[in-house]
Amino acid sequence: MEVPPYEQYRHQESFFGDTYPLSQATGYVIIVGFGFFFSLFTSLMVWLDAKYGGTIVNSEQFNTAGRSVKTGLTASVIVSQWTWAATLLQSSNVAWSYGVSGPFWYASGATIQVLLFGILAIEIKRKAPTCHTVCELVRARWGTAAHMTFIFFCFCANIIVTSMLLLGGAATMKALADVPIWQGSFLIPWGVIFYTLAGGLKATFLASYIHTAIIFVILVTFVFTVYIKMFSTDLIFDWLKNAALATDEACTAWFSDANGVSFFLDEDGEKGTYACGGVAGNEQGEYLTMISGPGLMFGIINIVGNFGTVFVDQSYWQSAIAAKPASAHKGYLLGGLVWFTIPFTLATSMGLSSIALMLPITSSEAGAGLVPPAVATHLFGSDGSMMIAIMLFMAIVSTGSAESIAVSSLVAYDIYREYINPKATGEQILFVSRVVIVLFGLFMGVFSIILNEIGLNLGWVYLFMGICIGSAVVPLWNMMTWKDANATGAILGAWCGLVGAVVVWFIAASIQSGEISIKSLGKNEPMLAGNLMAILSSALIHFVVSTMAPQDFDWKEFENKITLVEEEGTGLQDEDYNDEFLEEALAWIKKWGYGLTIVLCLIWPVLSVPAGVFTRNYFAFWVFIAIMWGFIATSVIIALPIYESADGLMAVMKGMFGMETSAEPVPEKAVSKSSRGGRV
Repeated sequence: MEVPPYEQYRHQESFFGDTYPLSQATGYVIIVGFGFFFSLFTSLMVWLDAKYGGTIVNSEQFNTAGRSVKTGLTASVIVSQWTWAATLLQSSNVAWSYGVSGPFWYASGATIQVLLFGILAIEIKRKAPTCHTVCELVRARWGTAAHMTFIFFCFCANIIVTSMLLLGGAATMKALADVPIWQGSFLIPWGVIFYTLAGGLKATFLASYIHTAIIFVILVTFVFTVYIKMFSTDLIFDWLKNAALATDEACTAWFSDANGVSFFLDEDGEKGTYACGGVAGNEQGEYLTMISGPGLMFGIINIVGNFGTVFVDQSYWQSAIAAKPASAHKGYLLGGLVWFTIPFTLATSMGLSSIALMLPITSSEAGAGLVPPAVATHLFGSDGSMMIAIMLFMAIVSTGSAESIAVSSLVAYDIYREYINPKATGEQILFVSRVVIVLFGLFMGVFSIILNEIGLNLGWVYLFMGICIGSAVVPLWNMMTWKDANATGAILGAWCGLVGAVVVWFIAASIQSGEISIKSLGKNEPMLAGNLMAILSSALIHFVVSTMAPQDFDWKEFENKITLVEEEGTGLQDEDYNDEFLEEALAWIKKWGYGLTIVLCLIWPVLSVPAGVFTRNYFAFWVFIAIMWGFIATSVIIALPIYESADGLMAVMKGMFGMETSAEPVPEKAVSKSSRGGRV
């Protein structure tokens, strides 16, 4: 059997150590230069769209993109804002930790939320087409107390997601280019601030398409290199078997320090948890199996936590609001299926190859998200480091811009317009939105530095998110789908679920480790207990209280209580809100959303159980699925938005080259309540 080429790392206790594959100047160029480029690019695109495409730039356009985004761009935006630093980094970390089950559970456990959110996207179009934020819906249905409650949880979601972006990004730039953590945390948000400030949600969507395209091009490059160009499925299979079957003595034969003193993997990462010796809790300790206790445990935590960061994140509600009625459900379904390939395919190549190659990656490096940078650097040298840095920066700024515009919308509509200036004009809303974007970016830069100083890394925060916001998931789902769900149950469910989750989390950590510390709280078992307590207790409380005192809400109240700020630029033409079509769309997305959820979380993993430890052919088939899914997703997500936007692009091109005069804005007719009455 050919041995992996790890002899070059024989005397290294960690992969990166004190060496940096990129110069510090290169790191600063990536952080500052790309932010500056996208600020100019998106500002130019927004200006051209306004001048030659007839788009009206006002508060409605800034915060909803005119509610006219088509399927391809909606899907691209979903992929972009759901591709966190964690998607690229943490997914490979769980592959490094658990083997093939890690990428699958990361991908399936975070895809189903997007698929199911497509149902809420259509419900918004049916029941509340004039809304701007999820919290507007909460106040219209459940009043002020519930409104303030869910503003808190929505802000928590935005802060947690942005924290993970900056923690992962800053750690990677430190490892690759020696950019100090505090400087990376502070500088990264500025690129996001500038272009989001300039063009609002439309600029965010345009930039997100470019980000997504770049991420997928680099992704397929990595996959092609690992499984086709440099290695093969057979070779990776042999090396994974070798790593799992290696004894401690075999490990020490390969790893020794500079003084010739041998060492082997340490559970606590004192010397580094090298991929050698298999995984406790996996079938036969193998990396090549879906029968994995720790992998399944991570999968459950992942599912619960990501329900929170989709259903409680204003950016997803905002994308649903921005989509055309004919595109909302299809965009979310397509976006979910395309996004699946990023953690699944990327981690199946980069994460598994880090084990196969036995790279000396320490547990602290893996926890900080440095598995993909290590593999990329090993395969391509400094070019690989550059590719992973660019890929990561694309993920950070795309999701960061979505989070920034989400927070600005919540502040502008749910705080400023609701409690400070109820008669706010469109210009005032626009001004507040832009101020908040700047302040939030600066706050998050400082906050991520604080998190890093107290020892919280990307992996820890990722597991924690469900404990913090999981209790708000079911009440928000019920708000749009169950007319009897009442305010008291929603408030009690959210707060009691949070308190109960924290209590159970602490108790579980104390029982397991005998102490309460960042390390003990960060283990899988306490995190699992807290995550489950958050979402299940909240669901039970809301169900019981609402059953005892049903609200019997009239859906028409959404339209009566939620008003537009400006009539132009809303995208609310009568013909787009056809009762029959929206009913069919709802039935369609329910069928596919629920069906694919069952396939990804139940049928697929159950069917893989009889395989036990993968054979050579079974692993080759598994990798083939990952590769094909990756290449098809890349083609679709790059080509479809361009195809759908061909008319708009041609209009801009003709205007630029003098073939047509500047376009006049297309007059809109706001949706009349009488034309839509009785639909729901």
